[in-house]
Order: sequence, then C-alpha cells, then structure tokens
Amino acid sequence: MKSARLSVAMATYNGAEFLSAQLASIAAQSRPPDELVVRDDGSTDATRRVIEAFAEAAPFRVELAVNARNLGSTATFERAVAACRGDVIALADQDDVWRPGKLARLLDALERRPDAALVFSDADLVDAAQRPLGPTLWERVLFTPRLQRRVARGEALEVLLRYPVVTGTTVAFRASLRERALPIPPVWVHDGWLACVAAVQGGVVAVPDRLVLYRRHDRQQIGAPRALWREVVARARRERPAGRETPAQYTLLRERLTRDPPLAGADVLRRLDEKIAHLEARAALPASLVRRIPVVARELLRGRYARCSHGARSVANDLVFG
Repeated sequence: MKSARLSVAMATYNGAEFLSAQLASIAAQSRPPDELVVRDDGSTDATRRVIEAFAEAAPFRVELAVNARNLGSTATFERAVAACRGDVIALADQDDVWRPGKLARLLDALERRPDAALVFSDADLVDAAQRPLGPTLWERVLFTPRLQRRVARGEALEVLLRYPVVTGTTVAFRASLRERALPIPPVWVHDGWLACVAAVQGGVVAVPDRLVLYRRHDRQQIGAPRALWREVVARARRERPAGRETPAQYTLLRERLTRDPPLAGADVLRRLDEKIAHLEARAALPASLVRRIPVVARELLRGRYARCSHGARSVANDLVFG
C-alpha cells in the first residue's frame, strides 16, 4: 500500500473553532495524503475561509466544494467520498486531532490484510481543550477485548449487528468499497453503513492503537459492560428510545447486498433476516407492561437479544419503555 494513492474525505459545517488544529494534524502526518477533499454543508461561520487559507500552503491537493443546501453529515460525507481519487480513502471529522502516524498505521493494516475492505482504530477521548476524559473510544462504545477477538476472527458483521463500534474519524477503506456502498441510505449514519457493507465485501480490521484525539464537547456518562442488573435498568431509564435502530435500516442493507451481482451469502442473509425480525418485534411492543413481558421473553428465549441487540441492556430498555 506504500504506493497507493491516499485521499482524505472531510465533511464540515460551522466548524471553524477547531478546524485549524485538525487540518494541521493532517498536514503533519508521517505519510501525508495525496489529497484532501472537503465538502462543506453550507457553513455560516469562517469554516470555508479556514480551509481556503490552509489550501494555499498545504503540501497536497485540497479540494473544497459547498452543498447548494444543507444536507446533513451523512449525505455530505457521501459527496466527499464520491469525489476522492485515491485508492484508499480516510474519513476525517472537522474537530478532532490526528496523531502523526495515523494514516501510515491504517495503510499498513490494509497492506497486511489485502482481503480487507476497511480498517478502523481506537482513539483517546478529550474535551474541547484536548484534555483527556479518561476512557478510550473503544471503552466508550463497549468494544471489549472479546469483541475485538471476534472481529479478528472474521466475525465483524456479527459484532456490528449488536454494537456500532466503528467511528468514522478512525476509518480508512479501499475505494472499491464505494461501488456497493454508495449511495448511503439517509436512515443510516455513514460510518455504520460503510462498516457493515465492508464486513460482507471483504472484511474489517480493528487496530488497537489510539490514533485520534476524539474531541467531545460534552462529557458523557460511561457505562461498564458488566453492570449489575439494577444498574442496567437505571441506565435504560436514561436512554432515549427514539435513538433505536429500525427494521428499515437493515432491510435496505439486505437489499443492497443482494443486488446483482449478489454480495451476501445465505449465512449473511439469515443473520440480517433475524436482525430485522428482532427489530420488528421490539418496534411493535405493546404499551402495557403486562403484554410486553411475553414478547420480550420470547425474544430472550430465542437468543435474539444476545445476537441482535445489547443483551440485558436492551431487555431492560424494552421492559421500562416498550
């Protein structure tokens, strides 16, 4: 991969406050990109001026395009990715900071796994002033060592059907992934969609190095993976059911993977069908707790909470909220 052309795709929107630090960290990479493709979603602050000033001195090509209307982050990233010319494309958020060896490390991981379609890494969580917040990104998203071993064994899709462990700013993928992954359905977030398609198309590599300072503007509560039941219930009471996955998301994924030529085999389709059925059951839970209990119990006995959602955490959520 040392001779591969490398693109960075960035989406921006009113990000001038932190953008200069991110751009500087991209320019300081030990293996700099061959181009930076920025798609702006109609910023009204100084974002575009910051990018234009950076482009004048950047050691690589910088392309800036602006959406005619506000499209949101997923559609904006999609347009940036589509415009990239490299063999490998790395995603960049506007407010993080990359460690100097990030791109070189991700390229090396892809070189070691020529079958893989996508690679992602861990990151350090920091606040607005880049002060450490304590846990790593993987700890925050419950990407435990056990799940990391499953990804290493080629079980990335099984992990992704339960946990959204892939975060865009840590990702690089082969440009060939675009043929099946684009366009990105608006009901998906771009990184989750790309990771799921990549898991089927060629596989996913998880790099344990913390290659990004992942900036969090507000400190969020971190839950332990092995919480006691009462803690799981308490956390479920604080969750927002509106943020749940939907059957439509995975129906669209299934349709995309079965386009001619089909990408998914029978085992993948069986797993997606089970995920869809589980989400449909959860979406149709009765309002009455008494009537919810048998539905939750059936899904629990079928093992779908363990294979298709967050286990005890999702059970508690369904019993509390429905």
